[in-house]
Amino acid sequence: MRYGIYLPNFGEETDAQALAELAKEAEDSGWDGFFLWDHILYSKSQRLPMVDPWVALTAVAMNTESIRFGTTVTPVARRRPWKLARETATLDRLSGGRLILSVGLGDPRETEFEYFGEEGDDRVRAAKLDEGLDILVGLWRGKPFQYQGEHYRIKKMVFRPKPMQSPRIPIWVGGFWPNRAPFRRAAKWDGVIPLKKGGRMKPEDLEDIAKYIREHREDNDPFDIAVIGSRWTGGKGGLKGEKKVALFREAGATWWLESLYMSRNSLEKMRSEIQLGPPRVD
Repeated sequence: MRYGIYLPNFGEETDAQALAELAKEAEDSGWDGFFLWDHILYSKSQRLPMVDPWVALTAVAMNTESIRFGTTVTPVARRRPWKLARETATLDRLSGGRLILSVGLGDPRETEFEYFGEEGDDRVRAAKLDEGLDILVGLWRGKPFQYQGEHYRIKKMVFRPKPMQSPRIPIWVGGFWPNRAPFRRAAKWDGVIPLKKGGRMKPEDLEDIAKYIREHREDNDPFDIAVIGSRWTGGKGGLKGEKKVALFREAGATWWLESLYMSRNSLEKMRSEIQLGPPRVD
């Protein structure tokens, strides 16, 4: 099992340099991954400073040597897939092949799409996501590629250089359980980041998700299930992370993503939690 840090791309003391320093702290403290949210505007009342996660991840790549990193999650429907392909290939090569691309529809749709005059309909965003993923993979191959879809068209071309990783940059798909569509989509790719609609994810939920994914996979290639949570439980702040993580590992999790959302406005608090190291159960 692997362990990552999961934190927003906004907060009172958040900037690209600070995030790069936190990523280095995570690497030195034994964490395996460092993942940033990908939002333009998280809420209507948003007043907190916010950074572009892709610029910040460039700083992360240059300030670390071994830790995996990525976004959780990028709404592909509000990106030009060919621009995203260029950014991800460049960042993967810059980091020596450490990027993980996590994707989804984008939530909340009002502030991520409709505030800026972009289409917020779920079906349209889902269709753009699927087409966008096909385009990403097609361009990453570095061979002649063309595409004709409902939303995107590309004339025959070659996109080089390819990403460092082979056969591709890993693609994880985020989604809310028990909605089935995101998990059918995830089963086509390399991993899933499951969230529970209307509540907290429980190990028994994850067992159902893992079973559903297995039923819809077309091969036996490795597949990641990344669970988001916090080691801190109970009103007195008792450290019970190892027991909690063990239950999710038994249910099928391959990654534990430690959420620092509650500490987002204090670099010192985030640094202190990172320095605790991961709640390892292996």
